[in-house]
Amino acid sequence: MEKVKLGILYSGLRPELDIIENELARTVDSSSHLLNDASLHLLQAGGKRIRPVFVLLCAKFGDSGTAAVRDTAVALELIHMASLVHDDVIDDSLVRRGGPTVKAQWNSRVAMYTGDFMFARALERVSAIDHPVLHEVLAKAIIEVCRGEIIQIEDKQKLDQNLRSYLRRIKRKTALLISSSCELGALAAGTAPDTAARLRRFGYFIGMSFQIIDDVLDFTSSDAELGKPAGSDFLQGNITLPILAARDDAALQRLLADRIGRNLSADERMEVVEAVRQGPGIRRSKELSDRYLKKALDQLEPLPDGRAKKALRDVALFIGKRRF
Repeated sequence: MEKVKLGILYSGLRPELDIIENELARTVDSSSHLLNDASLHLLQAGGKRIRPVFVLLCAKFGDSGTAAVRDTAVALELIHMASLVHDDVIDDSLVRRGGPTVKAQWNSRVAMYTGDFMFARALERVSAIDHPVLHEVLAKAIIEVCRGEIIQIEDKQKLDQNLRSYLRRIKRKTALLISSSCELGALAAGTAPDTAARLRRFGYFIGMSFQIIDDVLDFTSSDAELGKPAGSDFLQGNITLPILAARDDAALQRLLADRIGRNLSADERMEVVEAVRQGPGIRRSKELSDRYLKKALDQLEPLPDGRAKKALRDVALFIGKRRF
């Protein structure tokens, strides 16, 4: 049902998204059969294509038919995919979206070079756009994404970290790339600076809500729904909001302290997952996600009414309430 709803939300963008899909496949093509196979493996694994969707929708407030908009959408998705394949190496992940990761299908070296290749192709697409401010925004976003990944490594297995550390981490790891997708779509389409700034703030708030819900779903969804083991974040030592927001649950914290950093059996993993599900952190996390969602929707209010504004609102509401 959730996937059907997502398809309906994207229906108005389907012709443009089909072009983006074709461009993604064309962009990752190379003279190396191994790079081609690994890149297409990741590309064909699917995904919500949230970043290209936000590029395309935010471009609707300007001249959305330009090549710059298409190149921006392709570049943002390639950067996102490059970060995923690198994450899978760092986290030693074998499964993503129900299938083997590039690391699992080949090996860590192939995965790292595939990520580097996708990143380079993204920069190549962006270099065709004659817009210095766009280049500057994207470069700063990439820097912050890298900083976010380092912060996540530094914060691994730290059960005593504070909420500010978590929010700083997800801002850099997720929210800024979504925020940049909105802003860059607007800039590529030549929208007014105040409109681009408003869409940037909308994207930031949506990105924060999106990642918090992602962290909730890691505990509340099944292995089959996630396409990977539930509780994967905890298994990898990543302490997320459902745990941090249950700091006052002494029994849960004792269990987590006992299990963190260990190779858990399936039963031990599910005991942790069930304990977090029953704790107060899930409800509190959803409440914070809702506050970010409201801030995002507030940013849309002054924008001119039309299909783009309605679509942004619908996608935002879907992201904030999704179950996969």
